Amino acid sequence: MPEAEAIERARNGDVAGYESLYHLHRSRVYSLCLRFTGNTSDAEDLAQEVFLQMYRKISTFRGDAKFGSWLHRVAVNLALMRFRRRRLREVSLNIPHTLNPDHPLQSPLRDRFGTSSFLVERVALGRALGSLSKARRSVVLLHDINGFTHGEVAQRLGVAAGTSKSQLHKAHVELRGILGHRGAPEV
Repeated sequence: MPEAEAIERARNGDVAGYESLYHLHRSRVYSLCLRFTGNTSDAEDLAQEVFLQMYRKISTFRGDAKFGSWLHRVAVNLALMRFRRRRLREVSLNIPHTLNPDHPLQSPLRDRFGTSSFLVERVALGRALGSLSKARRSVVLLHDINGFTHGEVAQRLGVAAGTSKSQLHKAHVELRGILGHRGAPEV
């Protein structure tokens, strides 16, 4: 079945239309999900979410762009939402139980109040990142925190590599302004 017919049939609730769209796009969606997640199990789960979202939201497809581009954007958005949820669960401002902040070798950096300065800096950095725009924060998290190249960041966010570089530079400038440019901490 041609894609245009499958889209129209799916919009009208025809299961055969959905099935045809699934078969046309499953490998591309799965590949994208695998690149985002890094493992097959999570990629399969995410791909399933993408096709469920396609089922729910196909009526919002206007036809301004290719269906594959629209579905790609759905997949990227779901992957980024999953990434954000996971990051929120993993990021904890608590000191790990295995770390003793009173031990001089484990926490050599102390501020004048005797508390671990890394905790204070971590809270400040978290707040500063939270104040960035969504686009800039995404680029910082993907590039600086997760180590993706600008090409990979661009592909994941659906922008050009130059845009990724520009957004990262602007985010760094903004973060320096928020946090203040500090030299190396005193020991």
